[in-house]
Order: sequence, then structure tokens, then C-alpha cells
Amino acid sequence: MKIASTAVFAASLAASLLSASSSAFAQTAGGMRETVMERFFRGQTQAEGTFRAINGTRRDLDIALRGTVTKTGLTLREDIRYDDGQKERKTWHFVRTGPATYSGTREDVIGGTTVRVDGNVVRFNYLVDLDPGPKQDVYRFFDTLTFSRDGKTMSNTAVVWKTILPVARVKIAFRK
Repeated sequence: MKIASTAVFAASLAASLLSASSSAFAQTAGGMRETVMERFFRGQTQAEGTFRAINGTRRDLDIALRGTVTKTGLTLREDIRYDDGQKERKTWHFVRTGPATYSGTREDVIGGTTVRVDGNVVRFNYLVDLDPGPKQDVYRFFDTLTFSRDGKTMSNTAVVWKTILPVARVKIAFRK
């Protein structure tokens, strides 16, 4: 189901904006400030989760993530494998816009997203058109990410809405 794959990507986006400690920034040797989000997602990260829709659809998934820190933020490639064998790749581009905010874009997100960090919780929402053709089928994703104090794990819960109704939920656990 197409909404399942998009929900998974939404959850991955959320996870990429999480911090690995309670401080929003860490000082590097060169004097540049690096976010803990960038520290956590630099290199390889693994995740597994479940998509559940109100119609009873359930899809389990595994995600291999590769993060590359750039001059302006983070690029995060997600390779997703579903339990039915389907595979997808999505790439997020995150740009730091302030001490606790980021802007994010992905190839299927309409208009991008603004991400807000508040302590160990990250929240954001965005629109995705799930119909690749001329007809639109737009869903809104609301992601809440919570990261552990030890910096080794993160969890994401995403609620997917169609107009005024919640239609799906995604739960994903990330680990270094």
C-alpha cells in the first residue's frame, strides 16, 4: 500500500531530526557547532518498525540509513525494505535554520517541512501526494520523535491524516 511506504519515510524523516543528547549543539574541535542530530545520523543507522492503517493493513519494515553531514546540515538516504519484499529509497535534505529548527525537503514532500526541537522531543508535519499521476491523493504526516539520553536509540511515532481523519500510525525504533 502506497500510504505505508510514505508513512515509513515520514517516520524516518522524524528520526533524522532527533538529538542524541539533551544539548542542542556540540562544539567541534574546529570551533564549528554541530547538532547532535548530525552526530547521531553521521554514517550508518538501522531501524525497524510497523505501519498500521485503520482498514487493518499492517506492514513491517527495516530501514538502512546513511547520513552525510554537509556545510548546511544533513543529507539522509533511507533504503527501506518491507516484509513483502518491496524496496524504496528516499533522500531527505535538512538545513539548519536556527538553534532548534531545521527545514527539510524530500522528493515526494509538498512544500517541505519545518522541524522543531524541544529538549529530547522533535515535532514536525508535512504533506505528501501519494498519487504519482495527475490526480492528487494528499496526506498529512505528524511526527513525534523521542531520543534516548545515551544517544544510541531513537523512537518515532507518526500519525497520518487524510483531511480531518487519522488513517494510519507508524512506529519505528532507530539504533546506532
